[in-house]
Amino acid sequence: MILRTLLAGALALGALAAPVHAAAPASRQPSVTWHECPAYSDDVLRSLGVPDKEFAKFRALYGRTECGTLAVPQDYADPGGKQITIAFTRLRASDRARRLGSLAVNPGGPGGSGYLMPIDLVMGGMKLNERYDLIGLDPRGTGYSTKAACRPPEQGPPPPGPVTEQQARAVYAATVAANKACAATDPGLLGQLTTANAARDLDRLRAALGERKIAFLGVSWGTWFGAVYRSLFPDRVRAMWLDSVALTVPRMDVFTEVRAGAADRDFRRMAAWVAARDDTYGFGDTQAEVVEALTRLRERFAADPVTFTDIDLTVDGRMIADAASQPSPAWPDTAQVFKELVTATGPDAPPTLKRLAGGERPAPPAGAPERGNKPANIAYFCNEDSGPRTFESAWRAYQERLTRYPVTGEATAFVPGCAGWPLPVREVRLRNGGGPLVLSGHLHESPSPYQWTLDMRAAVGGTVVTVDDDVHGSGLRTPDCVAAVVAFFETGRRVRTCEGVPLP
Repeated sequence: MILRTLLAGALALGALAAPVHAAAPASRQPSVTWHECPAYSDDVLRSLGVPDKEFAKFRALYGRTECGTLAVPQDYADPGGKQITIAFTRLRASDRARRLGSLAVNPGGPGGSGYLMPIDLVMGGMKLNERYDLIGLDPRGTGYSTKAACRPPEQGPPPPGPVTEQQARAVYAATVAANKACAATDPGLLGQLTTANAARDLDRLRAALGERKIAFLGVSWGTWFGAVYRSLFPDRVRAMWLDSVALTVPRMDVFTEVRAGAADRDFRRMAAWVAARDDTYGFGDTQAEVVEALTRLRERFAADPVTFTDIDLTVDGRMIADAASQPSPAWPDTAQVFKELVTATGPDAPPTLKRLAGGERPAPPAGAPERGNKPANIAYFCNEDSGPRTFESAWRAYQERLTRYPVTGEATAFVPGCAGWPLPVREVRLRNGGGPLVLSGHLHESPSPYQWTLDMRAAVGGTVVTVDDDVHGSGLRTPDCVAAVVAFFETGRRVRTCEGVPLP
């Protein structure tokens, strides 16, 4: 994962748990508690990726932002029981005379914070705030909302080189122990971190804001969130756009398998791109020649990992597989790294790898908002994962992927992430109908393979917008798609395609 992180960094386009409130009668209209928004220093803004020259713009938008909390049942089967707090922001529409309503946004995850997403969208050119109040929600278990105290230990990768069954069993055992320990810290809350409950929270917030219907814009896991909300509350959706669509049945084995196939297909696109630039990279002038050359490169580093002491990094087959699984904006750096690795023997790292390494990312400064919550990520996935979690099933599937995908297969998971999670699985069934819906799918991306967009349309309906790129969530960033999103929410106009991220 190190090389993947380095490349992602080169392409870059901690809150306390909220207090638990006393239970409210189930029949009472939910009400918002408004409060002063958290203060963010310049260092915090930098940690959020805001350029110094954009500080004034961020602070102007944040000055218009209202911050609130809402008490909701921890367990909707016991609405009068223990209450938890849901935190959110509201960036009011700038054109009040033509205001259309409220539009909730979600960045994915699960476990991602939506608290500052309204500002992120506006600063990125999404002009939805003229006619909509943008609602940035921290789903239960994340950000400034009530969270679990558990901090699952990070499962580091095995030693460099091919993963042995013995090593994989050790990782599996550690995953089981960590998941059981995490779940035991607060099973009452963690067991209620489900997408259906997050959807119920959103509907209570809709009611508390006085909206008969609410619009929704979600990406990645946020598309599953939106689809579940629309299935549970079909008459309360004003309009919904879902980008980089999730799979329709929460099974982590299927999740891993389909993603692996998509990553290999996109790698072969990269191989064709590299072949067209043989004068630059020297791996061959056909796709087949490049695939063969990079297969040999991965096998070489898998058999004989090389440690570069000047950046304290060991490159093995797994890192080659990670790098080969990157989306197209990373291809120039990836191909150059591969070119330099052909003759690299250490101890000094080749120049492009050294540039991408660039040191470790600093810890977030004091007062920085939490952007992703690991316990919530695990709980949302594992409370809904209906697939197998045995070592044997995962190891067998991993071995098959190594054979099918000789360059990228080693980048896939070899143990199930939900192994040992002890809390019961809670199934959700999607339903068709309930408000205008657009699903934008990216033809070549691997985190949310395009097939899932078609599967979601079959399950819940809607209009498919096809984006010819491989960049996860780019529908919320590229100008043509952004314009289509705004037009849909303001006028209902739908398109069939929009321009994504061009090849480098």
